[in-house]
Amino acid sequence: MFKKVRIIDTVEVPPAELGDINKELIKVLLQEKLEGRVDESAGSIVTVTEVHELNDGVVLPGRPGVYYSTEFDAVTFDPSMQEVVDGTVIEVVEFGAFVGIGPIDGLLHVSQISDEYLNFNGENQQLASSESGKVLGVEDSVRTRIVTKSIDERNPRESKIGLTAKQPGLGKHGWLKDKREREESA
Repeated sequence: MFKKVRIIDTVEVPPAELGDINKELIKVLLQEKLEGRVDESAGSIVTVTEVHELNDGVVLPGRPGVYYSTEFDAVTFDPSMQEVVDGTVIEVVEFGAFVGIGPIDGLLHVSQISDEYLNFNGENQQLASSESGKVLGVEDSVRTRIVTKSIDERNPRESKIGLTAKQPGLGKHGWLKDKREREESA
C-alpha cells in the first residue's frame, strides 16, 4: 500500500552546495539519499514530496559537509499481508511469474496461478494451460494477494514477496473480465 508519511532524518550538504541552503536543495539531497531504500517503520521510500522543517546545521570533525536535521513528507510503499494488489507481469520463468507491484517485485509461483497445470514456454515467456487455453505472459495485468512478506532493509533487492491468484476475484485481468461476461450472459 502506498502511503504518505512524515519522517525526521539528517542529510549531509556537501561543501559545494553550502552557499544557498534552502528546502528545495534539501529535498533533492534527501531524494538522492533515500529513494529506493527501505525504512523498517515506513516501508520502501518512493519519493520525498515536501520538506517542512530545516534545523541548524552541524559540522562534524573530519567530515567535509554540514549535517542538517530535517522533517519531511515522503510517499512510501509498504505491502501488507493479505493485501490485494494489482501489478504487471515483468518476467515469466519456469517456476512462476515475477509481478511488479509498486517499487517491489513479487513472485507468483506457478502453483498459485491456477488449479490447472501450466506449461512453460521460454521462447515466448509464457505459462499456458492446455486444458483451458489460458495464457499468462510478460506485460499482462494481474490482481493478486500478498501471502508472504520478507523485507530486507539492508539489501532491498533481496526482499521477497509471495503472491497468490487462486482465490475468487484474483488472476489475470483478462480472465476476470471473461468470467464476468460469462456470468452476466448466463
